[in-house]
Amino acid sequence: MKRLFVFISFLPIFLLLFSCASQPKPEEHSPLLNLERIFSSKEFTTERLGATRWLNNRNAFTVLESSESNSDAKDVVLYDPETGVREILVPASQLIPPGQSKPLSIDSYDWSSDGKKLLVFTNTKRVWRQNTRGDYWILDLDYWGLHKLGGGTEPSTLMFAKFSPEGNRVGYVHKNNIYVEDLKDHRIEQLTKDGSQTIINGTFDWVYEEELSLRDGYRWSPDGKWIAYWQLNTEGVKTFYLINNTDSLYPRLIPIQYPKVGEINSSSRIGVVSAEGGETRWLELPGNPRNHYIARMDWANNSRDVCFQRLNRLQNTNWVMLGDIQTREVRTILTEQDDAWVDVNNGLHWLDKGRHFTWISERDGWRHIYIASRDWKQFGLLTPGEYDIVSLESVDEEGGWVYFTASPDNPTQRYLYRVPLDGSGQAERVTPSNQSGTHSYRISPDSRWAFHTFSAFDEPPVTTLVSLPEHEAVRTLVDNSGLRKKIKALKRLPVEFFRVEIEKGVKLDGWCMKPADFDPGKRYPLLFFVYGEPAGTTVVDRWGGKRYLWHLMLCQQGYLVMSVDNRGTRVPRGREWRKSIYRQIGILASADQAAATRAIIKRWPYVDSSRIGIWGWSAGGSMSLNAIFRYPELYQTAMAIAFVSDQRYYDTIYQERYMGLPDDNDGGFKKGSPITFAHQLEGNLLVVHGTGDDNVHYQNFEALVNELIKHNKQFTMMSYPNRTHGIKEGKNTTRHLYELLTRYLKENLPPGPASE
Repeated sequence: MKRLFVFISFLPIFLLLFSCASQPKPEEHSPLLNLERIFSSKEFTTERLGATRWLNNRNAFTVLESSESNSDAKDVVLYDPETGVREILVPASQLIPPGQSKPLSIDSYDWSSDGKKLLVFTNTKRVWRQNTRGDYWILDLDYWGLHKLGGGTEPSTLMFAKFSPEGNRVGYVHKNNIYVEDLKDHRIEQLTKDGSQTIINGTFDWVYEEELSLRDGYRWSPDGKWIAYWQLNTEGVKTFYLINNTDSLYPRLIPIQYPKVGEINSSSRIGVVSAEGGETRWLELPGNPRNHYIARMDWANNSRDVCFQRLNRLQNTNWVMLGDIQTREVRTILTEQDDAWVDVNNGLHWLDKGRHFTWISERDGWRHIYIASRDWKQFGLLTPGEYDIVSLESVDEEGGWVYFTASPDNPTQRYLYRVPLDGSGQAERVTPSNQSGTHSYRISPDSRWAFHTFSAFDEPPVTTLVSLPEHEAVRTLVDNSGLRKKIKALKRLPVEFFRVEIEKGVKLDGWCMKPADFDPGKRYPLLFFVYGEPAGTTVVDRWGGKRYLWHLMLCQQGYLVMSVDNRGTRVPRGREWRKSIYRQIGILASADQAAATRAIIKRWPYVDSSRIGIWGWSAGGSMSLNAIFRYPELYQTAMAIAFVSDQRYYDTIYQERYMGLPDDNDGGFKKGSPITFAHQLEGNLLVVHGTGDDNVHYQNFEALVNELIKHNKQFTMMSYPNRTHGIKEGKNTTRHLYELLTRYLKENLPPGPASE
């Protein structure tokens, strides 16, 4: 076929493609939105704070700013937070490599501990989700010497370059091996030599990166003498092949070692090697390394012990271990267990010269901060109360405080709190009490300053420099004033947050967007936006960018748009709330969504129960399928993007964390998978997938298509060639996708008040 999208529907193709002719194009600053303004122009671009770095050697920070001499290049600019004095520390003109005419394009950068050397990451390439491969250059500010790391290696092949603690060497990963380069004589020492397609040193395979957020896989010791690193052995992990049909005359197979649920994992272990070279010392770990995950690793506040978190395959036990690099022996200093699953802990900070550390646990039913001792003789609660902390932000050991994000009274918002390190007092709110919405912070190493970003659901972000703990705004860094003015000029009503009771004692949070000319005496079509799984949440009072604008455009055309967070989503409402969906992903959540829909119909007569749709992406796509398949009496239209149709097709770490192993929960896997209920489809269904999706494979799409055909169910489908999970690669892709969604919605869920 010439076209790679196929519509299986009673609708003629031309009707779908052209019945909603090109929308009128209001001129800029019009109160009405259209797809071109949202997705094809830069009119609503959100400005964000550039790459900022707090310096360790002085009370200052640096940021990238457009160069006055070259608007396409960036200067590295130093700011004193106290006085506001600005200094161009590294002009773009000093970042021009020998023999070239243009400065380096800075994707990221870092400073040596003394602030005299700048490490620049450039010419980057994507590895799975992020650009983690590229070229690294060192600029020595003492004599303005610019040197490329790697000794002549091919472009864009180095990963995770890091200064040694003393700043005179840099480590990096190249083709699954770890190297150290001396910055004085540029001598390169190869520390590992067994790196290959299956032996991965200092970085990770697909599933570790995707599900454990691990990319950089090695750590310098504090004294600079050692490097500790992960090694993964992927031998035996089965290969999934993506097919690229469009970039060459013949198809190209793209192999990915991808462990699906119940299949063999990579093995992992921790090694320590001298930064001067030599044999690796492997820590002695019990048990099958293919049925355990080493989820975090770093030095334990000294250069003798490595501290790491080790999970069993079911991920319901997390052992915090110390490994002695001399004896290679390990011992457990803390064990975290749960009847469902435990989360990887990002809140471990060493205190009191390494004798104690902070820890985050749900052991009392709420997510709290604790202080534990290295010898496991003490364990104290710092944040008592029936509320969750969201994240630990900073530990001010000198001042005696721990800063964290929480929202005890409203799970849709986020604020900064602090609590005494000695456990002597209650948590106090640092974010001013008259400020609502969502507040995020990047706190300086001494906890005296922070980049504070505030946004609300329909308010773009503002970033200010604030002093702590008084939260005094020193200066505005990004105000998005132009964008805020444009948003205020749009035809709209403010979003409404609500709670809906689905059963006795169970209330779900939600939001509702209404047409600007809303009349409560009329009945409107309702579109739900959904996610619904433990990896995320949709009901947050935070700026939503282009997705918010698309929803607003739909409201302007006569739709109600809502979103509801079911039980099991990642919201600060306690352990029981989050883990109630254990072993029943897709089952309880879709039942909650359906119950909320019934309650909303009953509560608000302006909802037209004959015109209810639902859409979502990834887990939200799966939820949309579950909704229309399981509850055909409620949902007339669904649009599912990049979905998992059969949970057996997804990866080990994610799916087994929440569902257990398929041999032990065969019924749960079957009942939780949308494909099981495809035969019940009655309404309008649009399914969309990228054929190059390395995360949720196109296999899910094709399997569902086969099942729908088997039961003679009519539907509409769209494949995006070689696009990944985000379906954004290639010119005009995002605009095209949302054009498709908008047209399908208008054809099958007509906008505007119902005709009487």
